[in-house]
Amino acid sequence: MSRLILAALGALAIAALGLFWLNGPASVEAGAPPPEPSVTRPDTLPTADVRGLTGPAPPEATELSDEQRRFFRYDRDRDQKITRNEMLSTRTAAFRALDVDGNNLLTFEEWAIATSRKFEGADADGNGELTPAEFRSTAPKQRPGPRCRC
Repeated sequence: MSRLILAALGALAIAALGLFWLNGPASVEAGAPPPEPSVTRPDTLPTADVRGLTGPAPPEATELSDEQRRFFRYDRDRDQKITRNEMLSTRTAAFRALDVDGNNLLTFEEWAIATSRKFEGADADGNGELTPAEFRSTAPKQRPGPRCRC
């Protein structure tokens, strides 16, 4: 029984010591003034002699074809392959075009089925990834422009 009482008193002493330690330095540091700046700041801005120096050349932008830009909109990780998830993630604008019954309601399942069918139709080798050539087959068909009535 005396061991139990001794252990309880020891635990209380350790807890009291911990509380004293936490409260002691923290209260002194909270009221301490900020340290004095060791370096005085000059009133003028620094200058440098840049005559004869040249910087690096700006990067050159490469011209991409319309099909390459369209491909890279889908290819998020730039591995030259479009996975099924990459194709589905950017197709939110197609919801309105897929509304078959015209009621302005389209469930995600309806949209995902149509997009999955389009992906499977374009994936000629069936490996679950679209190469640039396979992706080219998913391009929207070009409509002829309006004819001039002269």
